[in-house]
Amino acid sequence: MANVCLYFQVHQPFRLRKYTIFSVENDQNYFDEEKNRQLMQAIAGRCYIPANKLLLELVKKYRGRFRVTFSITGTAVEQFQKYAPEVLAGFRALAMTGCVEFLSETYYHSLASLFSPEEFLAQVKQHKEMLSEQFDYTPRTFRNTELIYNNDIARFAEEQSYEMLLTEGVERVLQQRSPNQLYTPYGCKKIKLLLRNCKLSDDLAFRFSNRLWPEYPLTPQKYAQWITQNGAAENSVVNIFADYETFGEHIKKETGIFEFLSGLAKEILQSKENNFLLPQELKNFPSAGELSSPEALSWADSQKDVSAWLGNDMQYDAAKNIFELEKEIKKAQNKQILNDWKRLTSADHLYYISTKYLGDGEVHSYFSPYKSPYDAFINFMNVLENVRKRLKLLSKKDKRAVVKKKKRGGVRMVAKKKAAKKTAKKKVAKKKTAKKAKKR
Repeated sequence: MANVCLYFQVHQPFRLRKYTIFSVENDQNYFDEEKNRQLMQAIAGRCYIPANKLLLELVKKYRGRFRVTFSITGTAVEQFQKYAPEVLAGFRALAMTGCVEFLSETYYHSLASLFSPEEFLAQVKQHKEMLSEQFDYTPRTFRNTELIYNNDIARFAEEQSYEMLLTEGVERVLQQRSPNQLYTPYGCKKIKLLLRNCKLSDDLAFRFSNRLWPEYPLTPQKYAQWITQNGAAENSVVNIFADYETFGEHIKKETGIFEFLSGLAKEILQSKENNFLLPQELKNFPSAGELSSPEALSWADSQKDVSAWLGNDMQYDAAKNIFELEKEIKKAQNKQILNDWKRLTSADHLYYISTKYLGDGEVHSYFSPYKSPYDAFINFMNVLENVRKRLKLLSKKDKRAVVKKKKRGGVRMVAKKKAAKKTAKKKVAKKKTAKKAKKR
């Protein structure tokens, strides 16, 4: 018997246009709309549309036994609406089947959980509202940006009444325990943890098309056998978590990746004892014990920590600078600058600044639209400089408005005082006239 939880992350950031020091003075157009449109439409054609179509076919073919979980960021949904509405229609069709679970997360795919509790909560609420509006769905399972997790994030999720939480099955935290069991986060009572099976997930996401891999080619039969072996223990679930873009974008359709997914569903479901399950269907599985992680974990890079975004001084400086603007941004009460700032909190902008090399560095370079991490850093900091200039201008306008208001108020007060004096004089004159009339 094998229980499988298949989960895919769906995310696209708003990529920045080339923004030089000369742009800083008066250019408020930060985002490369044309590049974002081209990329979204290309990825939609290669991945999202055919993958959604295939999953819908599998749900129908196996009469609901095939089930899949998604997390979709707000920035991805905004771009689906603008550039690829067919993708959004595909996700809605999947939602209608009742065989899909959508997870809660940060709207902007940000690191707010590490820098700003207030903004973290705001983005989670905004994302929840988006799921309700787009899919008529209320999430009960939480996953943070890039599966970033620590004990504090677990407590946050429980306080927000989530029942399940996803993160990476990191060996140094598990300490030889199985990633295929459910755990209770340290300091929590009700919420349970689902852990990504790193090896099996990466076999699919990173090694599937690697001809130098000893296990190449990866067939549905072989992969299903590995899953069955991993999930043999009682109350086990094998969590296969990956980017949705694995299908057709990172791994091209010519490799047979779509046929592999279809074949995997067949291999798993040919036994009535095997199941594809959603996180919410696993909440009553017993916990195998408590799991504690004071440090922040993630599913990124070989270190499985947050060094993919905060691993060098440039990255940390960029992150610190963006979140230091939060109070001023919110105080300004300007919708456009607030929206720009929130888009700039996306973790991707920090990911591009990574200076890692070898395997991890290759992955960062693959995703980055820049020639080097230094170009990414300079571009991002130039944009932030313009944001600061806009805030200063808004602050000056506010001060002028206050001064004008005070002046107007002062003029009004003088006029009121004069009017009051005139009224008082008239009253005195009337009284004198009345007294004279009485004497007569």
